[in-house]
Amino acid sequence: MKNPEMRGFTPGGMEENHTAWAKKRALEYVDRGQLKEAIDSMVSDLNKDASQPKEQIMMAVMMGLSLRNRPDLTEKEVRDFIEGFTE
Repeated sequence: MKNPEMRGFTPGGMEENHTAWAKKRALEYVDRGQLKEAIDSMVSDLNKDASQPKEQIMMAVMMGLSLRNRPDLTEKEVRDFIEGFTE
């Protein structure tokens, strides 16, 4: 169970910034050409970070859905979306 005092805790027991961990996972999907899955992964993982304000999480979800639904989605757009989150 996540202790709110343990900022930086991530699933799997890794001690690194949650956003950095989420970005790393999402970029693995991009590297495999799974662009929509990369967006889904990023949004899902950010949603699991209880230390972030709900409004910020909702904004990321809306941005991800808007990008994900583009019929001409490119790898660059997905990378830019993922890498745009600061750690």
